[in-house]
Amino acid sequence: MSRIGKQPVTVPAGVDVKIDGHIVTVKGPKGELTREFNPMMTISQEGEEIIVSRPDDSREARSLHGLTRTLIHNMVEGVSTGYQKKLQLVGVGYRAALKGKDLEMQLGFSHPVLMECPENITFEVPSQTEIVVSGISKEQVGQVAANVRAWRKPEPYKGKGIRYEGEHVRRKVGKAGKD
Repeated sequence: MSRIGKQPVTVPAGVDVKIDGHIVTVKGPKGELTREFNPMMTISQEGEEIIVSRPDDSREARSLHGLTRTLIHNMVEGVSTGYQKKLQLVGVGYRAALKGKDLEMQLGFSHPVLMECPENITFEVPSQTEIVVSGISKEQVGQVAANVRAWRKPEPYKGKGIRYEGEHVRRKVGKAGKD
């Protein structure tokens, strides 16, 4: 049995969980998330805990067990505290600003890059070289942050680009000059 899948998900105060067959709806102070899970998994609520179990021991059921438990845990944590990813812009002239809810970035192109703010996501720009992507869905926050980063991935020679906070970019040595 999965070690992670065996652990129950604790539901904090202020979070309401509704289980309708294989559809789980989690409502909390930050918002509401709904997700449909594989019918192989049995999801039940006992008091303030959600328990995920699998009736059969097939290989597919074993692989889905821990995943289902983790996805439910991420939903509960997202509606109670939320998720955020911080990005840093490194490079001369690279800067970001908010234009309404949308994100406008100067990334060395001949034109500014404008990214529309998806639903349930918020952009914050604490300084011109920092971007904070936040929301209640861990998957959506990670995907939007990856889409922002994709405009200018960090390059290994000068280290310029958009990187996650704390990301280490391994630098390469450039061409050796003639002696």
